Amino acid sequence: MKSKLLADRDGMRTFVVVLDQGEEAFATLSKFAAEEAIGAASLTALGAFEAATVGWFDFASKNYRKIPVSEQCEVLSLIGDVAIGDDGKPSLHAHAVLGLSDGSTRGGHLLKGMVRPTLEVMVVEAPPHLRRKKRADLGIALIDLRDDGAETQLAEGLSDGG
Repeated sequence: MKSKLLADRDGMRTFVVVLDQGEEAFATLSKFAAEEAIGAASLTALGAFEAATVGWFDFASKNYRKIPVSEQCEVLSLIGDVAIGDDGKPSLHAHAVLGLSDGSTRGGHLLKGMVRPTLEVMVVEAPPHLRRKKRADLGIALIDLRDDGAETQLAEGLSDGG
């Protein structure tokens, strides 16, 4: 992975992040967010995967149904956000639409994507930090706009090696 800071104005940083062949997209982008102490951001990406897994959230089971894509595919659209999770660390949430060789698509929550040959990502930080809280009634973590302690928790999580 390579990254470059393109802009840094009024608490908003903009990065370009380029993932290399063989890197796993979700883990690499999560690591990048933690290393840069990103508490709130949006991201968009284009590129390709040699294989991926997306998910469809099943409310009845409170789990993602995995949808494997076991072939080279184009990342037609990857959009997402970063917010602080219950553990005080940046939490990535991304959805992808993947184009297959026959022109059909697969899409859903990005669970895993093995990059081949590249993934080009724009990350735009927002000044306020967002907090993602686990909702026991739904089984997933959602952004909670009522919580204003995310900035403190991010600093604490990063200072203790998190």
